[in-house]
Amino acid sequence: MKKLYIVGTGPGDKEFVIPKAIAAVEASTDLVAYGLYLDLLGSVCDGKTHHDLPLGEEIGRARLALDLAASGKTTSLISSGDVGIYAMATLVFELLDQQLQGKEKHPEWLDVDIEVVPGISAMQAGASRVGALLGHDFCTISLSDLLTPWETILKRLHACGQGDFVVSFYNPRSKKRDWQINTARDILLEYRPASTPVLVGRQLTREDESITIIRLDELDAKDIDMFTLVTVGNSETQHIVNGSSEWVYTPRGYRKKL
Repeated sequence: MKKLYIVGTGPGDKEFVIPKAIAAVEASTDLVAYGLYLDLLGSVCDGKTHHDLPLGEEIGRARLALDLAASGKTTSLISSGDVGIYAMATLVFELLDQQLQGKEKHPEWLDVDIEVVPGISAMQAGASRVGALLGHDFCTISLSDLLTPWETILKRLHACGQGDFVVSFYNPRSKKRDWQINTARDILLEYRPASTPVLVGRQLTREDESITIIRLDELDAKDIDMFTLVTVGNSETQHIVNGSSEWVYTPRGYRKKL
């Protein structure tokens, strides 16, 4: 059987990698990934052929993984977090769709058995660190306009504000994009209080993890980078402090029954 696993390996800590992801990597002869993801997995990658393509080569990684699997090599295409959330799974299926439409010349790809193995996303890991921030309706928005027009992102920001969703921002800032997160903050301030709790989580679950809880009006691009997840509560999200412990939760309405 020609097999391709598309594997999510969680936010970083090996303890957050689900057993099915480990099993997929162990069953593979070839691993395709950005090198850091393989380093984080550690010894489970030993004895495998590594195909390390740099950031920005996502399409190349997806093509290579399909080619390897089609040639008979059991292959894992690996991303951090959940592989289906802003990650590699969508590229594989987009390439297969292109093949079915006759826009690619790789009919052998269609013979590959594909299995997607989910992972714990950064927004889940961050929310768990502070309590139950994602306790009610939420959404995610990528602030990168490299693939999505900024006009579309603006519509989604206003829709998020109008709908009062908790929102996790992915790709909040890069060296070339240092203003979008402040614009997003200002839009949300039109719809929810300045005191709304915000989680700023950097390098979640990794050795140099840092977690900060701030107010929405304190959110600033200077404190954010591409290793940071920002999750903004909705108008009902609560920040509670008990001695040295502090928690953030978003109620679902059980208060009416308490």
